[in-house]
Amino acid sequence: MSSIASLATLNARVLTIMATRSQDQHLVAQVAAEHGVSDSDSPLNYEDGSSSDSTAADPTSKRTCKVVPAFGWHPWFSYQLYDDTASNSNSEDTSTEDAFKIAHYKAVLSPTPKDPSFLSSLPPPTPLSSFIASTRKHLTSFPHALVGEIGLDKGFRLPQQWLPDDASSRDEGLTPGGREGRLLSPYRVQMQHQQAVLQAQLRLAGDEGRAVSVHGVQAHGVLYDTIAACWKGHERKILSRREKKRIAPGAEESSSSDDDDDNENEPKKKKKTAARGKPFPPRICLHSYSGSADTLKQWFHPTVPSQIFISFSTAVNLGTDGGRSKLEAVVRAVPDDRILVESDLHMAGEEAEAMLEDMYWLVCEIKGWDLERGVRTIGKNFQEFIYG
Repeated sequence: MSSIASLATLNARVLTIMATRSQDQHLVAQVAAEHGVSDSDSPLNYEDGSSSDSTAADPTSKRTCKVVPAFGWHPWFSYQLYDDTASNSNSEDTSTEDAFKIAHYKAVLSPTPKDPSFLSSLPPPTPLSSFIASTRKHLTSFPHALVGEIGLDKGFRLPQQWLPDDASSRDEGLTPGGREGRLLSPYRVQMQHQQAVLQAQLRLAGDEGRAVSVHGVQAHGVLYDTIAACWKGHERKILSRREKKRIAPGAEESSSSDDDDDNENEPKKKKKTAARGKPFPPRICLHSYSGSADTLKQWFHPTVPSQIFISFSTAVNLGTDGGRSKLEAVVRAVPDDRILVESDLHMAGEEAEAMLEDMYWLVCEIKGWDLERGVRTIGKNFQEFIYG
């Protein structure tokens, strides 16, 4: 939160900030209430490359970076949610609140924790239905808000509990709930539980017609399968050559999906309304994508009913030799109108902005774009991802 003051000095016109756990949902809402985007100040008009306000024409004009909020529960913290929509087959005594908490964590963590002190240090789990209800209220309050950050992570391990001396010396400037240098425990969140939390949030995004930001680490196959399960039965229809000849030119776009009844000539507001009430999100960003170029093929298959965007960050995609070695092939595999960049950093300011600039330059180099074209293209993609 201490970096929010830097919004007034950034070159970036708009940033997306994302909630990840119980402690930061209200903080994202707080920042969005003061700095959030609205219909009246849509950040840029990319149709002609010009700004929608006067500040771009006069770079000395006073302007503040706007914020797009996102509300979600990250897979790292998914164990803190209790799936109250599932039948509880636990045979342990759950007659007390503490007994219920212990039984929950034994059921969703692997290997099953045996250490009573570790189990007692974990917070009481939040009902998943309660979180979904509160998130729906946030989405109603902020019409351009996303659902995120959500996803799956096979590699994550829970940090060890706070020791008495550690808790007293923690950095009060950081939002509580993070690792903050603690050693890692051997415990992971079972994939089935992560999937249940993810799918509940995907359904919410579909119901509200909101885009989602998706985290995927060491789980690219199961992540696709989990999301694809939400649009099962709603895939776009691929027309044969004979079918295309039978219909009027341009009609195949409107009949390519059983769910897409939109008239291409209707205003975008009507199209957004039509996108609500589906079991899958209309737009999905695979953020800091670390998979292969081949894996992307399934996401961009013509039957996929969601618009898929791919974003890259120096923090993740250039953080390892393996990431750097495959980045060029992956960037080339992403369609020009679906690529995004990000800082993937926990704070705003000069460091985050430098990371954004570095990735802009790198993507432009790989794509063969000059910087002006790259910024305009990626900016237009961002606007499409947010506003639809």
